[in-house]
Amino acid sequence: MSSLEVALLVHCFLYPQLPRVVELNVGGTFYTTTQVTLRKLSSRKLASMLHYKDAEGRFFIDRPGTHFGAILDYLRSDQLPTQHIPEVYREAQFYEITHLVKQLEDMPQIFGEQVARQQFLQRVPNYSENLQLMVRLARAEAVAARCSSVLVCAVHTEDDAAHCAESLRVLEADKRTVVQFGPWKAAPVIRDLLDSVRMDIEAQGYQVAYDYCSKKTFQPKQGAYEYFYTFLFTWW
Repeated sequence: MSSLEVALLVHCFLYPQLPRVVELNVGGTFYTTTQVTLRKLSSRKLASMLHYKDAEGRFFIDRPGTHFGAILDYLRSDQLPTQHIPEVYREAQFYEITHLVKQLEDMPQIFGEQVARQQFLQRVPNYSENLQLMVRLARAEAVAARCSSVLVCAVHTEDDAAHCAESLRVLEADKRTVVQFGPWKAAPVIRDLLDSVRMDIEAQGYQVAYDYCSKKTFQPKQGAYEYFYTFLFTWW
């Protein structure tokens, strides 16, 4: 049996009962396509979702439909999106369209995030855990307040950490909480790390900014000022 015949059998197995023209309701957004277009997919994920119909007889997919049109455009003509690329990338991952995922990963927007920034953050110990801790601390201070602040210590190298040691002992003695990032073995510097922290917290829907900690907040020991920052969460 040829590879083409095998592919046809797979597609017939995945989409056995589709009409030639297929009406789709993707989370309340309507699309019209053809059986031929959908058969270009070898994704069992999408095939498994085409079992339910809405009141008008459209195949219903319980998934946000805003960016599904870009998926169809790719299937129709191999056209890659030019807008909302991260969102389309997430949809391609969800529907397990591996060939589209790979092409999107070569685009600058996804390459920069997945290959550059995420690879850097994987080298920062406890990065995700520290983000969660910062949010918990900020929320705990938010009662009847417009803003809340979180003290952060960020060190790139072991030498940086040594400069901060005495200041951290003072904070511990005063029973004050400080979120510590680093050291890490990668080229990006402290400001790059702090920008990533801000980006990832904002991606969760919070309004946040950072700056060097003020003397009113905490007075680091000599030589340690450049490693201590305050992240300010604004609630209203």
